[in-house]
Amino acid sequence: MTTQTEHKLIIIGSGPAGLTAAIYAARADLEPLVFAGGQYGGQLMLTTDVENYPGFVDGILGPELMEKFRAQAERFGAQIRNEDVTRVDFSSPVHRVWVDDAEFRAHCVIVATGASALWLGLDSETALRGRGVSSCATCDGAFFKDKDILVVGGGDTALEEALFLTRFGRKVTVVHRRDQLRASKIMQQRAMENPKISFLWDTTIEDILGDGRVSGVRLRNHKTQATSERDCDAVFIAIGHRPNTELFSGQLELDQKGYIASSDGVHTTVDGVFVAGDVFDARYRQAVTAAGMGCRAAMEAERYLESEKAREAAFTGH
Repeated sequence: MTTQTEHKLIIIGSGPAGLTAAIYAARADLEPLVFAGGQYGGQLMLTTDVENYPGFVDGILGPELMEKFRAQAERFGAQIRNEDVTRVDFSSPVHRVWVDDAEFRAHCVIVATGASALWLGLDSETALRGRGVSSCATCDGAFFKDKDILVVGGGDTALEEALFLTRFGRKVTVVHRRDQLRASKIMQQRAMENPKISFLWDTTIEDILGDGRVSGVRLRNHKTQATSERDCDAVFIAIGHRPNTELFSGQLELDQKGYIASSDGVHTTVDGVFVAGDVFDARYRQAVTAAGMGCRAAMEAERYLESEKAREAAFTGH
């Protein structure tokens, strides 16, 4: 049996962007319904210490920070459901969202589904994530001062991460599966001229070693098929991100990389549908920037709903 409910605002996603939007929207009396997903909290649920979010002098655990976001949103009346949206229809002024057979309608929707880092797919990588394995140099680089660091990848992102990590690490080694980089010429030049950066060509990581913390890796050279082990203190995976936009294909305009298209980082190509966080932002991917975007989206949603109310009043003469 299909059920249906109507709301002023629906927020899809529960990372820093979605929950900040929920806080602002709830305080504006928009009574937001937030679909947090079965695994709520975004990328910060996969991290340990967060030291660069303002207001926490001694740092805070990623999951603890997201619990605080959630509790604050619920305090102001946001309704948060740990369910995954399975389908959307943004083709009419009243937008429709489904969780299986249950239908939810809203005049306004904020999409904050984030992006997922691409990983190597190793069991050891998952076990040591947050314990020397990371996908964010800006987030975690400072934990590895004077350490030996590996960066996996060959594009601009990998070299940007490697260059940033030279501020902290004693030595940074870029591990690439091919014999030439995909990165832009200027990024290649900067990396190759940096005395702290070296390269391992035609090589992949077969396993990440360590008991509780990263202590090394097992490598394979694709040309010789030789395997070897190498000591290191951290492994940064920089092989890209995938925006979580499969749900919106055919409903919202996406760019060439699959991120939601927006001229200003908040409005989408559909009236009444706004975007916030890493599902749009392929550049910064930080909790604080995502939170700022969530604030913007909620304020724009409030303005949109107010203007819609004014249009309805003018049309009906009330």
